[in-house]
Amino acid sequence: MKQEYTLTAYTEDQMGLLNKITIMLTRRKISIESLNISTCEIDKMYRCTLVIKETFEIARNIALQIEKIIEVFKCYFSTNEEIIWKQMGLLKVRTSGFINEENINHLLKKYNARFILIEKDFTVFEATGQEDEINNLASELKNFGLIEFIKTARIALTLTNEAFDI
Repeated sequence: MKQEYTLTAYTEDQMGLLNKITIMLTRRKISIESLNISTCEIDKMYRCTLVIKETFEIARNIALQIEKIIEVFKCYFSTNEEIIWKQMGLLKVRTSGFINEENINHLLKKYNARFILIEKDFTVFEATGQEDEINNLASELKNFGLIEFIKTARIALTLTNEAFDI
């Protein structure tokens, strides 16, 4: 049965690495649901977080295959139950759409959102949470005149006390 798996690869900063990973997934006709690359707790190393929807066997095989890439030190794969993960969204709404609306504060509390910028024509909100929470907030803000919406890729940490060590 297919489910979401988060692949976490610890890598060197090398040109072409992302291309190697995407070619590997493309050959297997696997779509990337989310992709994040950032620095991590180890100096001069990067943490690449990919989300795919696949079976256990395929996710495990892909993690093992990614580890075979020279620039990759280790690749883990985890289910949503084995990690803590968040995303962030920025939402721009017409200020006139909610300025006299009393429900906006309740809506922002419900989705753990906050004001970032208030201008005459528009207001920007920031929301942090699970993907469906951010999508639901965007959907509800359409009633108030949603202008723009963007969300980040998933960032995740494992729920164990173990860490990657070179």
